[in-house]
Amino acid sequence: MTENLTKETFLKKIFNFEKNKEWTFEGKRPAVIDFYADWCGPCKMLAPILEQLSEEYGDKIDVYKIDTEAEQELAVAFGIRSIPSVLFCSAEGKPEMANGALPKQELERIIANVLKVTK
Repeated sequence: MTENLTKETFLKKIFNFEKNKEWTFEGKRPAVIDFYADWCGPCKMLAPILEQLSEEYGDKIDVYKIDTEAEQELAVAFGIRSIPSVLFCSAEGKPEMANGALPKQELERIIANVLKVTK
């Protein structure tokens, strides 16, 4: 099940950019974070795919969503200029961003390569 993040929950669960200058992942497991808006057509196409991935990977990864309209500060902090944008946060190392409504197969490939997680 995907979970919506606010700035407050993002700081606790992903990265506290107010406290840390360098990337420090706060999560317990690798995360996929979808930056979206309710009015965005491609975002609506991506949403059910992310729900499927959340169910299929179970407790191996966390899947989050951030509404760029409600959480503009987070969108600015990550330089979000187009949506959907998906941030992949591995347990170690820097996060990687992908733009656009990627097909499920491509998302699975990124999860395997960047997050080092398989189903």
